[in-house]
Formats: sequence, structure tokens, C-alpha cells
Amino acid sequence: MAAHRKSAHRKPKQRPFSGPAARTAATLALAGAATATTATGAAHAEPLATPAQVNAKVDRLYHDAEVATEKYNGAKERATANAKSVDALRDEAARRTARLNTSRHALGALATAQYRSGGLSPAVQLALSSDPDQYLQRAAFLDRAGDRQAGAVNGIRRQITAVAHIRARAEKELGSLAARQAELKKHRAAIRTKLADARRLLDTLTDAQRADHERSADARHGGTAPTGHGIPRGSATAPDARAAQAVGFAYGAIGKPYVWGATGPSSFDCSGLTQAAWRSAGVSLPRTTYTQINAGQRVSRSELAPGDLVFFYSGISHVGLYVGGGRMIHAPRPGAPVRIAPIDQMPFAGATRVA
Repeated sequence: MAAHRKSAHRKPKQRPFSGPAARTAATLALAGAATATTATGAAHAEPLATPAQVNAKVDRLYHDAEVATEKYNGAKERATANAKSVDALRDEAARRTARLNTSRHALGALATAQYRSGGLSPAVQLALSSDPDQYLQRAAFLDRAGDRQAGAVNGIRRQITAVAHIRARAEKELGSLAARQAELKKHRAAIRTKLADARRLLDTLTDAQRADHERSADARHGGTAPTGHGIPRGSATAPDARAAQAVGFAYGAIGKPYVWGATGPSSFDCSGLTQAAWRSAGVSLPRTTYTQINAGQRVSRSELAPGDLVFFYSGISHVGLYVGGGRMIHAPRPGAPVRIAPIDQMPFAGATRVA
């Protein structure tokens, strides 16, 4: 009986296919495996980008890096202002603390003198005095000294309050400085990531394709930068001596490399170049494209004159210095030095005449 139950639960043996059945099973298995492999490959394989697609992605990454660069420049300008404010407040707090300590020392000396002479009541001191007139004069002086002491105490209280207020302002500025430094770190990381991604994409191209990319990028940004003598000048005349000086500086910068965050004299980013050009003329411009556009009087494209700032893209992320004849001098991007370029090769966003 037990043997019967055991045999009843035993699984029947599966015999391997043989002959035509085996060949059919093998064919189906191979077809299934091929289908699975094809499906897996289709799910994971990405089509290779064409050179044109790589070029478009690289251009977009360079533009994004420039946007991040201008944000970095703004954060750096604010951080510098915060640091200067912290230093000034600390200096002021130190000066006021020194004055406070002097006042405290004077008050302590006055209190000590009064304590030493205050052991007897005024009536007893008058009775024992050999010179009542001198005593009365001294008593009147002590009354005035008491008034001065009260004034000194109130003055010290005001000084303590002022020092505490200055220290609180310094702490607030330190907090702002820390926030700006965090901004700097974030924007610096974004710039480096964008540029590294662009380099990786360019590395997927052949040497010939990279050369084509550089030629097309140069064409979009105004051609290869001329160097040395014979640089063509704009036909228009600058409206005043300061604008002429700024334009002259920009011509002198042609051929110098683009470096993000740089303001010269050996390298520039776009807003660093315009800031340095106008600084040479004695005019202080803000650091970023989106603040430089508000640094003077807005002018239309038809009113442009040499020395005007010309801005591009909807986010005001690029700037050049107009030199006349529909051209500007600008710092285009990493790998492309300062050069002359037509202003109609990028989306025009506005222009400003520096006051």
C-alpha cells in the first residue's frame, strides 16, 4: 500500500526529443534566443549621433556654460562685496570696542576715587575739615563728577549697543558670504560639467569632423580672429573720447583667449572683455551681462555707435562691444579667442550706450 502511494506521487520521466521532433525544438529555441537578443539590443542600444547632431549639442553645451559663467560672475561679484563689507564691519567693531574699553577704564578710575573718599558722611567730613571752604569746593566738584559719571555710564551703554549692532551686521554679512560661496561652487561645477560634456562629444568625431566643426563654429562667431597688424577697423566714428578708448582697448584684445570668469589682461570672458574695455576709459561697468544691459541708455539696433554694448539671447547671456559696420568685438567661447564678428549671427537681445 505504501509502495503504491509512493509510486502514485512520483513525477513521470520526460524523455528527450529525438529525430524530427528534436530538430523542431532546437529551431524554436534558437529563434526564441535570437528574438530575445534582438529585443534586448533594441531596448539598450542608442543610435550613434551624426556629426551635425554632435555639433548642435556642443553648441548648446557651450551656450549653457556661458549662461552658468554669467551666473558665476554675478555670484562672485556679490561675494566680493560681502567680503569687503565683513572686513569693514569688523574694523569698525574693533575701533568702537577700543573706545568702549577706554571709556570703561575712565569710569573705573572715577569710581575708585569716589570710593576712597566716600568712607565718611559729608557732614562729618565738613566737621573734621581744617579748611571748610576747600571742602565745599571739593564737594561741589564731586557732585559734578557724579553727573559726569552718570553721563559716562549712559555713554558706555550706548557704545555697547552700537558694538553689538555692528557685530550682528557682520554676522549677517558672513551668512550672505557663505551663501554666495555656495552659489559660486554650484555654478563652477555646472560650467565644468558642461565643458567636459562638450569635450567628450567632440572626442566622438574624427579629426576631419572636428576640423569641420571648428570651421563652422568660427563662421558662426565671425571667422578666425586676425592677429598682428592690419586688423580691419570699423568705419563709424566713436561718439566721444571714452567710447573711442573702449573700442581701441577691444581691438588690442583681439586674439587673446576666452577663459570663463576672466577679466584680463591676458584672457577674457564676454562680459569681462566689455568691462575691461570700458574700465580702460575710466568707466566702471557691472560684472555680468544681465547687469551691464542696465548700465546706460538703451538704444535701438539702428542707432548703434562704436562703444555700445550689444547683447544676445533671451537670457541676456552674451555681450560684445560694437565697433561699427554691423560688427562687434567679443569673446565667443572656450577655444575661440577674442575676435571681430557680425552682430547678426546670434539672436540680438538689445543694446546699451554707456553713460
